Amino acid sequence: MSSSSTHINHPSFGNLPADRVIIFDTTLRDGEQSPGFSMNLAEKLRMAEALAALGVDVIEAGFPVASKGDFESVNQIAKHTKGAVICALARSGGAKDIAAAGEALAPAERKRIHNFISTSPLHMKYKLRMEPEAVLDLITTGNTAARNLTDDVEWSAEDGSRTDPDFLCRCVEAAIKAGATTINIPDTVGYATPEDMERIFSMLLERVPGADQVIFSAHNHNDLGLGVANTLASVRGGARQIECTINGIGERAGNAALEEIVMAIRTRHDQYPFTTGIQSESLLKVSRMLATITSFDVQPNKAIVGRNAFAHESGIHQDGVLKNAATYEIMTPESVGWSRSSLIMGKHSGRAAFRDKLKALGYGDLDDAKLNDAFARFKDLADKKKAVYDEDIVALVDDEVRDNEHIRFGTLSLTSCSGKPSTVTLSLHVDGKVVEAEATGNGPVDAAFNALRSAFPHDARLALFSVGAVTEGTDAQARTTVRLEEDGKLVDGQGADADTVVSAVRAYVHALNKLLVKRTRAEPEALTV
Repeated sequence: MSSSSTHINHPSFGNLPADRVIIFDTTLRDGEQSPGFSMNLAEKLRMAEALAALGVDVIEAGFPVASKGDFESVNQIAKHTKGAVICALARSGGAKDIAAAGEALAPAERKRIHNFISTSPLHMKYKLRMEPEAVLDLITTGNTAARNLTDDVEWSAEDGSRTDPDFLCRCVEAAIKAGATTINIPDTVGYATPEDMERIFSMLLERVPGADQVIFSAHNHNDLGLGVANTLASVRGGARQIECTINGIGERAGNAALEEIVMAIRTRHDQYPFTTGIQSESLLKVSRMLATITSFDVQPNKAIVGRNAFAHESGIHQDGVLKNAATYEIMTPESVGWSRSSLIMGKHSGRAAFRDKLKALGYGDLDDAKLNDAFARFKDLADKKKAVYDEDIVALVDDEVRDNEHIRFGTLSLTSCSGKPSTVTLSLHVDGKVVEAEATGNGPVDAAFNALRSAFPHDARLALFSVGAVTEGTDAQARTTVRLEEDGKLVDGQGADADTVVSAVRAYVHALNKLLVKRTRAEPEALTV
């Protein structure tokens, strides 16, 4: 859509004003391709509901042909998630891909098939091993097949930022003629600069017949730390769809971060006079939800949603903020979901107050059984700690909201003495059955992990073990991260507990459950965008 046009008619969105930017979230597809990231069906459904409530326009739910699990995830999201267009990925040259995408999306109120193929000389020669004319034929074939299944079709030129401009114009023209209604030009390897991306979109809008009748989209990776800058430059060049992820997750260095793009547009409306449908006050809640599901914490200095994003330690800064917040804060913490104080719960807090707090933290869908388990753990923690923070509640509830179908932590007892091996006896619930094991080790954590491997035998290698504190103070909960590796697949698990050994076992169990999900997935050849 050219920057000079006032409206464009789109099959899913009707007449769109020229300043409206569509937010296309690919957390569940591109984001989940990150090493160590994986989500089960229940977690994907929960995340999709949160994205729809956030105001995301298009949710890319997955790649249905990749595995039965991916197909089922897309199908269930299409069936249950309302308010957003549900999108599925397919290769332009894969008839089975496009058919699987169409079948998986069948229950959706609004649906999109997103097909792609590489167009750069490097990718065509070494990855596809195809001549340019053959690629053009597949673009026509793929988009025609997709358009026969839905009116909303997106086509992506993989490695588009490194594609010859003349050939890129021919590809885009072919996709439009074959029925694509959205054209995506990805910076697949994060090579481009803002000047490159603005120039590419301006060029396409000027040179390609029919370009003013489709929406152009930007999908920028962050390998040089330019993902958000490249995305904003793309919008300047005429793109009106932004492809992004919560917390910027994604392959390698990740994707452009949704929360950063949205707040840049909102805060610098003088430079970016555009609008989105995002409810920015929910950004922090969704960010925390994703961190919980993936077991990847947001870095403290992450823009918008990092815990230091609105912290001021310098005395000069503190003085300025106290006198007038605008001196050092370009947006209010409340505008993205932060509150001024998180110290709100204690041992006298009741179940109703606890439920209300969970809703505020993004856990409003807990069933009664999980709520009871979480409340029991909260009361136990409140008896041990003088002050219970939001972070404490999030950490202890995380384990209860996970859909651990196969393995759950039961109990643990420990005998340890300096200079002697430690002994741990633990019980697990494996597919509803209690399994007990006892083992010794070089310290309590080693003994606990040995007992866990005895109770649930497996060959995964422990690739990372890290312990930190959820909050400050000697009574803080321990939060443990465990990374397991099996046949090249990496998964991370997290656990929290006032007992460091228990938190370690919870993290290991979480990682094992994610590994079991990962085992069922197979990445098809040449999957990327």
